[in-house]
Amino acid sequence: MSSFKIPDGVEITAPYTQQVDEVLSPDALKFIVALQREFNARRRELLKKRVARQAEIDAGKNPTFLAETASVRDDPYWSVAPIPADLQRRHIEITGPTDKKMLINALNSGADVFMADFEDANAPTWTNMIEGQLNLTDAIERTIQFQTAEKEYKLNPQVATLMVRPRGWHLEEKHLRVDGEGMSGSLFDFGLYFFRNARRLLERGTGPYYYLPKLESHLEARLWNDVFVFAQKYVGLPQGTIKVTVLIETILAAFEMEEILYELREHITGLNAGRWDYIFSCIKKFRNRRDLVFPDRAQVTMTVPFMRAYTELLVRTCHKRGAHAMGGMAAFIPSRKDAAVNEIALGKVREDKLRESQDGFDGTWIAHPDLVPTVREVFDNALGAKLHQKERLREDVNVQAAQLIDFKIPGGTITEAGLRNNISVGIQYTEAWLRGNGAVAINNLMEDAATAEISRSQVWQWLHHGGKLDDGRAIDTDLYRVIFDEEIEKIKQTWGMANVAKSRLAEASLLFDKLVTAEQLSDFLTLPAYQYLD
Repeated sequence: MSSFKIPDGVEITAPYTQQVDEVLSPDALKFIVALQREFNARRRELLKKRVARQAEIDAGKNPTFLAETASVRDDPYWSVAPIPADLQRRHIEITGPTDKKMLINALNSGADVFMADFEDANAPTWTNMIEGQLNLTDAIERTIQFQTAEKEYKLNPQVATLMVRPRGWHLEEKHLRVDGEGMSGSLFDFGLYFFRNARRLLERGTGPYYYLPKLESHLEARLWNDVFVFAQKYVGLPQGTIKVTVLIETILAAFEMEEILYELREHITGLNAGRWDYIFSCIKKFRNRRDLVFPDRAQVTMTVPFMRAYTELLVRTCHKRGAHAMGGMAAFIPSRKDAAVNEIALGKVREDKLRESQDGFDGTWIAHPDLVPTVREVFDNALGAKLHQKERLREDVNVQAAQLIDFKIPGGTITEAGLRNNISVGIQYTEAWLRGNGAVAINNLMEDAATAEISRSQVWQWLHHGGKLDDGRAIDTDLYRVIFDEEIEKIKQTWGMANVAKSRLAEASLLFDKLVTAEQLSDFLTLPAYQYLD
């Protein structure tokens, strides 16, 4: 039982532990409940606006740059507020979940920034959410340690700057209910980290820094800004103390990048090209377009025309307003056993990061510490001693609305290997997520919820919109069933029956199958999957 009285109208439905009491102290709980009561109604209204915009797209209305915000885009005089010193150099940012070993390894990796993730690289079990908050505080206090039989993990004297990604506006924390409704996952994650750590971060010469995911409009950015103003006033910190980077990982946000910067101009430091969720968003938002059938995931590269338009527009928009432009994820996980695999993969990573640095990006994302030397070399060669390259305004870029939604991919094909990979990866990731692991190494790639979303949405798209393999076979229910069963059997053979018996493979395969065969494409894999989590 909790050691303090729960406020009226508040219910914690998870078991009480000493850790829960420590994280949800009376003052911290009072703060996040205040956030929920102040902002949840607006959050819900904005989610309704998402549904309305989806209905417009389903009816054939294409998104475009907003006429009503043209004055923001046309005004040459505004810029984002000054950026703190420890967020000026961001050549390499590493991301991952908030478990102790990952936190220590990432902070020690040699990257400039570590983004600790409560979202796509995290399965939001109650234990993960509570322990993650404790681990972050221990990391800030530099007391975090992790011991295995082989090794003791602790922080180096020099560590990466810490940023935190809360859950998106669409997600709730079911274990904490306020006035009969599930708590906003965004406000839960943001609020606890801010309330517990903002002052101790400032005392250490840094600050409460965040990544904001899944925004679909500048109005959603405005809501975040109002949350920040409220939070800073509540605890008595100067306005602008909170600093954020926004992931542009939805097709709708791509049309409102400048407006998002404007709404958050006192708090924002940059935008990030969240490539995997962006591809998923393009599929999802145009799910009723029978003429839109993407090829294999591996063929939807950053060099295809619509992805080039999106990333070049992002760089121009950021640098025009004095903000950092951050490149996308390199998901490759180096093998310490297979030099040949490494040589090929590192070559692709180097090529990708070279393109980003040449396009004007100020830094980029990686998923594994072993990529730091390769990516460091690319950005050091490109930028030299410079912290960033915001002076490159990219005034040569002139992206039209039609370019962002021209999804033609010359030479793109759907292969049997691509279909099998989507089914296998989608099921394996979902199984791991159901066991509480949101970042999963599969086939030398770090898979998270974003890549799993591509896998299952592509299979749905191919099944429902007449996809054909490159050998002419139709991707119909019969073909899908044969390959689905074969891939399940391969997984069982690889894992061994003892591991299968301890797994959640049966639930994961049923959930995946239900989602890809449903008449309508579900907005998110993680929403129905969350009901399976403790």
